[in-house]
Amino acid sequence: MDTLVGLRVFAAVAELRSFSAAAERLGLSAAMTSKHVQNVEARVGARLLNRTSRSVSLTESGTLYLATVRTLLEGLEQAEAQLSHTTVSPKGTLKVSLPVWMANPAFARLLAAFRERYPAVTLDLDLSGRKVNLVEEGFDLALRVTPTLDEALIARRLATIRFVLVGTPDLLDRLGRTRDPEALNGGPFLAYSAVAADGHVRLGSGPEARELHLTPVLLSGNETLLYLATREGLGLSMMPHWLVQEDLAKGLLEAVLDTDLWPSVTLHAVYPNRSYLPAKTRAFLDFLTGPDGIGDLQN
Repeated sequence: MDTLVGLRVFAAVAELRSFSAAAERLGLSAAMTSKHVQNVEARVGARLLNRTSRSVSLTESGTLYLATVRTLLEGLEQAEAQLSHTTVSPKGTLKVSLPVWMANPAFARLLAAFRERYPAVTLDLDLSGRKVNLVEEGFDLALRVTPTLDEALIARRLATIRFVLVGTPDLLDRLGRTRDPEALNGGPFLAYSAVAADGHVRLGSGPEARELHLTPVLLSGNETLLYLATREGLGLSMMPHWLVQEDLAKGLLEAVLDTDLWPSVTLHAVYPNRSYLPAKTRAFLDFLTGPDGIGDLQN
């Protein structure tokens, strides 16, 4: 059987998690699709897919093999496009790792706009909060705010994300409203366990930076839970501004301190160091950095 066709069939089944969906996309019969995958598995000497009557998933070997196969297939497509002087259209599954706090209405609207512009791209988004291995797990890119970036990866700056200390009006009625950080020391805090589990928050930047010492009443590694608990008045929390800007506008939450004390971090897109960038990845990066991208959400 044709080796290249077999690789394309395997990649399609793995991405769609379905033999029938892959068969429909490739214009093959279900039986022929299954035969191609069996041939690939026989050639590599390993089971690549777990099959049940309800689902298809990658084995550990299949995950590693797919990462290599996708790179080969995308490189072949790029080479063919260069020889024929055509442009590769963004298509296929784009697998992206995101911070948990990007599960918000503003970013969802951005994703909808991207999908409208590139309908042939399927978004596979991981918001588990863990630091994934891009190459071994087959991710196309990740959005990260970590100050330390892997030297084996390419990093592209996307935006500066400002964080704001917020609380509900009822909570601030009880605590008292103040613009003096020291007056907040000891206040109830909903802490992101990976950054401020001890309740210490650094405000501002440079020589004017100040320390705030709050009392954690809830610790979690899930920013969405912290946000929801903040909405319930459980305590103060440090939230990305674009996550709470609608709540601030509606008066559901209030910013506690002046904007010059809001800390900020840089959001990067990181992706494997390859000789080329797949069209779907390049399109997503360009969209995020464009006039209607992430930077626009900060306004």
